Amino acid sequence: MLTWLGFGMVATFMALIMSKRLSPLVALITVPIVFAIVAGAALPALGAMMLDGIKTLAPTGVMLMFAILYFGIMIDAGMFDPAVRCILGLVGGDPLKIVLGTTVLAAFVSLDGDGSTTYMITVAAMLPLYRRLGLDALNLTCMTMLAGGVMNLTPWGGPLARAASALHVDPAEVFVPMIPSMVVGMAGLFGLAYVLGNRERRRLGILVLRNPRGIPVSAPPLPEESSSELKRPRLLWFNVILTATLMVCLVAGVLPLPVLFMIGFSAAVILNYPCVVLQRERISEHARNALPVVAVIFAAGVFTGILSGTGMAKAMSDSFLAIIPDSWGPYLATITALASLPFTFFISNDAFYYGVLPVISQAAQVYGIQPAEMARASLIGQPVHLLSPLVPSTYLLVGLAGVEFSDHQKFTLKWAIVICLLMMATALICLAFPFRTY
Repeated sequence: MLTWLGFGMVATFMALIMSKRLSPLVALITVPIVFAIVAGAALPALGAMMLDGIKTLAPTGVMLMFAILYFGIMIDAGMFDPAVRCILGLVGGDPLKIVLGTTVLAAFVSLDGDGSTTYMITVAAMLPLYRRLGLDALNLTCMTMLAGGVMNLTPWGGPLARAASALHVDPAEVFVPMIPSMVVGMAGLFGLAYVLGNRERRRLGILVLRNPRGIPVSAPPLPEESSSELKRPRLLWFNVILTATLMVCLVAGVLPLPVLFMIGFSAAVILNYPCVVLQRERISEHARNALPVVAVIFAAGVFTGILSGTGMAKAMSDSFLAIIPDSWGPYLATITALASLPFTFFISNDAFYYGVLPVISQAAQVYGIQPAEMARASLIGQPVHLLSPLVPSTYLLVGLAGVEFSDHQKFTLKWAIVICLLMMATALICLAFPFRTY
């Protein structure tokens, strides 16, 4: 009975969020409670299960909240502005440099973990140049989205946070072994940018930029900066050094991630905006981005807590093992990595990471595959996931760039698959997860 209830709970959850009858936040809370009551769980025990799950995910929720606030402050203070100016100044009228510059800018801005912010900054900076020189805007949407898909595998990015929270593992334990895959993935993106940019260079040639008076100029006009009163150019190097130090401490594991981002955010907001009123305004502004993400993480604690506490997870994994040929079991990490491409395309990240991954991971442990390894394998398909019609931010990207969603999908899908396979090969070589266990 627990097996059927467990699969029924996952299927109901997935159906409700995919049909948009409930938001993931509401579904993660209400669906498991209903199924736990049907399973006969007493209310005191049910409350204990939910609290256990929430306590387990609390560090991840805290880390995400302060990471979003930290990078929001960095954007407000203008830490990314010099990179935008530098890239626009370097690319000139060369289509090859423009596509490469798009990739660099998108990768840099993607450090904040928010796809919408990446798309807005990158498209606002680069689209006027694409239109002025006649470049195909599909190159812009393709490289921007793929750069975001690779760089969003940071601990404060949504996919890794979901995978870590669903399997109750430390985000740093998942992230650090994935760094080589991210590096190789970005190298592959720069190779792709070279191919696409060279194609545009052969089509258009290297063009001479001219100002409205017809006089040649070496660089395009820079996009207008908004909220200039929030910029802190005098503190640029402090912000860069603070961010670099934070990244080094993160990789080295000097302190737990939530503590690192709490300290970093406190230092950033005090020195950039010492006025208490301005601090409140900035925190309130970025809370709109932080609250939905953190709320979903805590709601996921309810879901996973009930799934484990009622025994559904164990029953489901036992049933899953029963139908999988024994010869396939040692390959579950590799199978999960490959399956993450279509799974995260056809269903949402919430459905995949909170509904499907815990069941597969529970089964994989029988073959000696650790939850952290399964979490890493599940991240491989993220560049393809962003092409899914279930991802709202992708509509923002194509809308800003003025291209058709279907054209963007057809243009980008084959390259997204190539990047995923490249990252998977690197992860296997670097032993981020095993090809098979023995």
